[in-house]
Amino acid sequence: MQRTTMIQEEWRSLTAEVTWESAPPDPDVTALRTENDKLRRVMAGRAVVDQACGMVMVLTPCHRATARSLLVDVARQCDLKLREVSTALVATTQGEPLPLRMQRALRCALRRLHVAEQRRVVRRPARPSGRQTS
Repeated sequence: MQRTTMIQEEWRSLTAEVTWESAPPDPDVTALRTENDKLRRVMAGRAVVDQACGMVMVLTPCHRATARSLLVDVARQCDLKLREVSTALVATTQGEPLPLRMQRALRCALRRLHVAEQRRVVRRPARPSGRQTS
């Protein structure tokens, strides 16, 4: 509790120093603001990726890791960032069309996922039953 109060008081004094004086902010304050902005952008991008993963998980019954790898595959094929692909996919819920290049890449990725699933089903050994017949 003591540490939290001290940090809050230090933060208030830094804010007051930056807003009330006309002198440029301390380099530490500038660095912290830059880092804070970067973290906010990263967290916003992560939320979009999570939404897109959820959409893929609903549309193709799969686990989160599989959905994410499918989106990563699409991003690689389209030479885009994962966040950009996720944003485009989530935008389809608002009536925006998915770009043609992403549609093709998504279809290819879904086909590969389906083929891999079929191979897993075929390779899965039959479970022996608990009962033995004579």
